[in-house]
Amino acid sequence: MIDFRVEPDFQAKLDWMDTFVRDECETMDLLFPGLTYDVKHAKSRAHLKPLQAQVKAQGLWACHLGEHLGGPGYGQVKLALMNEILGRSSWAPTVFGTAAPDTGNAEILAMFGTTEQKSRYLAPLMAGEIVSAFSMTEPQGGADPTEFTCSASMDGNEWVIEGEKWFTSNAKHAAFLIVMAVTNPENPPHSRMSMFIVDAATPGIEILRNVATVGESPDEGSHAYIRYNAVRVPADAMLGGAGEGFKVAQARLGGGRIHHAMRSVGRCRRAIDMMLERAVSRRTRGRKLGDHQFVQGLIADSEIQLEQFRMLVLKTAWLIDEVEAGREPHGKARHHIAMCKVAMASVMQDIIGRAVQLHGSLGITYETFLGPFWAGVSALAFADGPTDVHRAQIARTMMKATKPVDGLFPSEHIPTRLAAARERYPEA
Repeated sequence: MIDFRVEPDFQAKLDWMDTFVRDECETMDLLFPGLTYDVKHAKSRAHLKPLQAQVKAQGLWACHLGEHLGGPGYGQVKLALMNEILGRSSWAPTVFGTAAPDTGNAEILAMFGTTEQKSRYLAPLMAGEIVSAFSMTEPQGGADPTEFTCSASMDGNEWVIEGEKWFTSNAKHAAFLIVMAVTNPENPPHSRMSMFIVDAATPGIEILRNVATVGESPDEGSHAYIRYNAVRVPADAMLGGAGEGFKVAQARLGGGRIHHAMRSVGRCRRAIDMMLERAVSRRTRGRKLGDHQFVQGLIADSEIQLEQFRMLVLKTAWLIDEVEAGREPHGKARHHIAMCKVAMASVMQDIIGRAVQLHGSLGITYETFLGPFWAGVSALAFADGPTDVHRAQIARTMMKATKPVDGLFPSEHIPTRLAAARERYPEA
């Protein structure tokens, strides 16, 4: 049975988180915008450390890892409720030790890293002392691994990585990168790549430029275009087996997609809160905005849409927990994760767009958070893979499970069904 009731003890933690995020994390958004991954920025880190200490004292630090990976094992349903709150603030995931892409990279290291790699990279990553980057997509192939050309070949007891990577977020701040490269070109497309951990200080890593997305300052982009110039790493730098890079990537991307969706619920909730405040505060044409039926429709549509999406996210989280518990088969949640990914960008676009509309010219400025929220929506359609790829995946999965009709007419053809019914019940 699906049951989303919250135990009183955990609800108390959620209540503490909600107050803390509003009072402290949102304050960091104001004081230190755009510095969430810059571990060398002294003032922001000095302000951050005491807040992280409070989170750790509450037992809420780095809750994304399951017990089998050395984490607290909250489960995805509880993580969904927590991430809804964290989604209100850009700094909140860093304050709580759950910022992407570090969360996914931590999962990879926990699953596939050596003891030495875990000591050198995972421990400080989990402690919030360093940040990391995930270097997968390429300029000529985007997120399609069948088009990747960046390669790694053995030379003695080292791997030599050669090629370019595109959109490696936060590489300029990263202590290490996890890099996908072609190692088995003769294999089928999805088993040609392998995954490597590469220290950021390794010679040959060249950041051609840091690309800015919509909403970022052009000279402060956070998504690196990288060239790996004969970058040498030891033989044990491979994470997982040879040719298993796609498999390793999927292990982290599925979690990343659902966590993005969880946090987007919180961001949309904040936008609706802003809509409501605007509706009861602002006047036009002699009445409060909220007295106009059109405005009431915008608010109602947003609340309904968010609740529908939230239920999808919670069901997906529940399914993941059921898979982890062995009550559902491996891959059972994949279909729902894809649906969350597809719905996320459109839900945010609709709800934040309505909030912008209700705030008029103020909504398109940087004098509220709606401007940055609105600018960031388009990026979510491409984060963790293009939305259209997942839309196609959903359709293919459904069609694969559908039996084609026998005969000329569809199975819902009334004359055909009526004739069959009369044959079964001639007395009717």
